[in-house]
Amino acid sequence: MELILKITLLFIGLTLVVRTFLSALSTFVLPRAARSRLNRFVFGLLHRIFGFFLRFTNSYEERDALMAYYAPLGLMLLVPVWYVLIALGYACMYQALGVPGWQADLRLSGSSLLTLGTSSSEVLWVSLLNYSEALLGLVLVALLIAYLPTMYSAFSRREQAVNLLEVRAGNPPTAVGMIERFHRIHGLESLGNYWPVWEAWFSDVEESHTVLTALVFFRSPRPQNSWVVAAGAVMDAAALTLAAVDMPKSASAQLSIRAGFLALRRICDAFDIPYPADPVFPSTPISVTRAEFDAALASLATTGVPLKADHEQAWLDFAGWRVNYDAVLLALCALTMPPSAPWSSDRAKKPRLTALFLTRKRG
Repeated sequence: MELILKITLLFIGLTLVVRTFLSALSTFVLPRAARSRLNRFVFGLLHRIFGFFLRFTNSYEERDALMAYYAPLGLMLLVPVWYVLIALGYACMYQALGVPGWQADLRLSGSSLLTLGTSSSEVLWVSLLNYSEALLGLVLVALLIAYLPTMYSAFSRREQAVNLLEVRAGNPPTAVGMIERFHRIHGLESLGNYWPVWEAWFSDVEESHTVLTALVFFRSPRPQNSWVVAAGAVMDAAALTLAAVDMPKSASAQLSIRAGFLALRRICDAFDIPYPADPVFPSTPISVTRAEFDAALASLATTGVPLKADHEQAWLDFAGWRVNYDAVLLALCALTMPPSAPWSSDRAKKPRLTALFLTRKRG
């Protein structure tokens, strides 16, 4: 009976250590999107705590100031959570190998993991576990140190494009504002040179935000900026240009929209947020109304932007593009709580906290 108990403790401890290390490995090293239930639980629980304090905020500025700490705090909490679980796992293994008393097991485990050297053992197998635990502790610290510059480099690339968009699309950025400014300053034909910039941006965001998922919640340095809102404004501008502006169709605009909705979909996949797999308008509705579309065309017409004569077909073409990213755009707006902006966060639902806890199939 005692032998069975020791084998069970050894198995539990080893499983706890291996699964925790795999969680750290998927976060710091694995160059692809990987789900970690532990990371999801930590960020999800912290999101609920922040959600409680959000009830006492009265303005967007207060909510933004509070949520600015969410992602950095969640990221920093991962390391002590991993350390605690690894320490518990090794304590179980020490108990299985005959170290007397749980208090002594925890002291020996903590001393080895944090390389304090306050406790040791003369037993060979226990000493080998001491060394492996100390090595694991150093590896986790080294990985975190190497991880942070990579994350902030991706964050910097993301925000540079978001900041530059304000020059061309206003704040908050809008599709209509972007087209009107290009018409007045650069000429609409120069839009063809701008779409590839955002196609590359979408590709970069997809890669970085599915591998380094904490980046999704890192807020812009300026409270009124948001990477999700910027993405929606650029895709809407491309869709409006293709559907309603009287100029030759641009392949780069089409590719920019496709790169955009694929990026947003894959980020939603990382959080198990459901969305229509193959949406088609009008069977799949969009959140932008015909009245809003007509108002956008009226605004463009007043600034001299050449428009196609058939507004009905223009609406169908615009909706045909928008339906590809409408659901995922609003879902990410709900998740990240950006500032209010037309055609995106102004119609997003409340944050879907369940997306951080549960694994669900897409509808």
